[in-house]
This record gives sequence, structure tokens and C-alpha cells, in this order.
Amino acid sequence: MRFRDRAEAGRQLAARLSHLRDAGPVVLALPRGGVPVGFEVAKALSAPLDLLVVRKLGAPGMPELAAGAVVDGAAQGVVRNEEVIRHFGITDAALEQEAARQRLEIARRRAAYLRGRLPLALTGRTAIVVDDGIATGATVRAALSALSGPAGARRVVLAAPVAAEAVAGEFRALCDEAVFLHTPRALRAVSAYYDDFDQTEDGEVVALLDRASAWMGASAADRAGEE
Repeated sequence: MRFRDRAEAGRQLAARLSHLRDAGPVVLALPRGGVPVGFEVAKALSAPLDLLVVRKLGAPGMPELAAGAVVDGAAQGVVRNEEVIRHFGITDAALEQEAARQRLEIARRRAAYLRGRLPLALTGRTAIVVDDGIATGATVRAALSALSGPAGARRVVLAAPVAAEAVAGEFRALCDEAVFLHTPRALRAVSAYYDDFDQTEDGEVVALLDRASAWMGASAADRAGEE
């Protein structure tokens, strides 16, 4: 299975998620590549679209090794990797210092992409987490952990056009529902399943979020006018 681009993948994914339309879901896209996919899902389900930014907390001297992660939005929180924390002897103070630094980066990205729009409330709602593909799943795993907390959604659904078979099986146990269009046994690169997998630029992210916000605003006005 191959997709022409992220937009086509999003439309196909939306068809598999149509049963959630009446649940009043919120679509949370992982930037940047998940945004074009999430936009199509949100449009098809008449759902608001927001970002779910995850920033890794690197181990001392090894920034690529995650000692945890910070997740933004209404369910913002720190996800800890206790094994790495113990191995490197990372103190709570050091971890929080790094978390504070990453929160600043999250705030910068949210300001750049959403331009002052606040995170959407998730409590009591169905949250659909969308990415353009899942290989190892480290980022998604952190996102799901945060969303399952007290400030998280009532129901969490993970959706992606393609996910490695082993990872897909793991995630089905970590959320209320997981929807994947293709689960290859060996997934070396998500890009192999797209004809066009060019990097999603910041400008495209901003434009899609603006369009989704404008569309939801117009829909709300129409509903108010009918009352």
C-alpha cells in the first residue's frame, strides 16, 4: 500500500474513523508531518484540530538518549524513562531543569504555529492522535502517556496511515482504539509508503491550522444562527 501524499493518506484514514464523527472528537496532530494528515481527518469528522508537541529530555552528554519527554497541550506533563534516569543518576532537579527548557521551546512552537490560540480542552472528550507514520513509536508513546493522565481525554484513539507491525500491536494495548491502514512486518522508513514525502514546512502547518480554525469558527456561527 502506498499513498500519493499525506493529504490522500489523511482522507483514507478519515474514512476508517468515520464512526467517531458523532463522538465530537478533537484531532491532535503531531507536527510537522502529522498536520496534513490530521487536517483531512478533522475536516471529514467536522472536528477541531490542534497540535500535540512532544519534546525529548536528553540524558546528560547524550542528548539523543531520552530520559523522558515533555508533552504540550491541555494534558501537558512529563513522561519519565526510569531506566535511563537510574542509569545516569539524573536528579529530579536536573530533569525538571531540562523540562523547563523544553517547555519554552514548546511555547515558541505553539506561538509560531497557532499564534495565540490556546490548547483545546480534552477532559471528557475523545482525542484522536494523528501522525503520518510510526516506526519506533517513541514520540507517540510519550504523547499517549500524557493523554492518559488526569487532565487527559475520556477516550484516546491513535491513528496513522502506516505503522510497524510490532509497534502497532503494542499501541493497541496503550489506547482505547488504534487505527492503521497498513502494518508492514518490517518498516525501515515511513517515506517508503509515500510517493511524495517532502518535509512539511512551517508555512504549510500554519496555513492548515488557520484553515481548520476558520472552518470551525464558521461552523459554530452557523449552528448559533440556527438556534
